[in-house]
Order: sequence, then C-alpha cells, then structure tokens
Amino acid sequence: MENKIVSDDEFEQVINAHEKVIVKFSADWCGVCKRFAPIYKRLASEEKYEHVTFLEVSAEHAPKTRLKAGVYSLPFFATFEKGALKDKVTSDNKEKVIALLEEL
Repeated sequence: MENKIVSDDEFEQVINAHEKVIVKFSADWCGVCKRFAPIYKRLASEEKYEHVTFLEVSAEHAPKTRLKAGVYSLPFFATFEKGALKDKVTSDNKEKVIALLEEL
C-alpha cells in the first residue's frame, strides 16, 4: 500500500516503524515523476512486495528527508531497512526500481 508523506516528522516515524521501506521522491512540477506514478502504484499493489512499505515524499516539502536520502535528481528512489538508508537510485527505469525492491 502506498502512503503519501510530506513532513519530515512523519517520515522518521514511518521508516522506524516498518522494517522495509521504499520511498519515491518527486515534485509536482516533475513530468517524469508523474509518468512513473502509475508504475509505482502497481508495484505497491503486487503481492510479492507486501512486506515492503511504499512511501511517496514531496522533495519540495520535506527538506530534511531529502537530505537524509541524498536526493540529487527526480524521480529518486531510496530503500530503508530498520530505519537506515540501504540503497538509492535516480531513475525512471522500472527495472532499476524493481532491483531495489528485490534487494530489500
């Protein structure tokens, strides 16, 4: 299930409350981010990823979270395990995002 988190405080609570988390960083002005949104939603609904918490964070509205993940381009994906940053990639390539999920 996908969650939308916009505040830095909510983000910290969620990544610490769930063992495995993937985060999509995007912005309202990012066309590539909007085009990738349906793919991300489909991945979030796949049964084989039900052990992973899917988040979407507005890079514009969560500056501390953006810095914590090392976001440098959009769309940007980061995985967290037990609250710690595990891996990250900037891409609109579905296979690269799936590779992140498979490593969790």
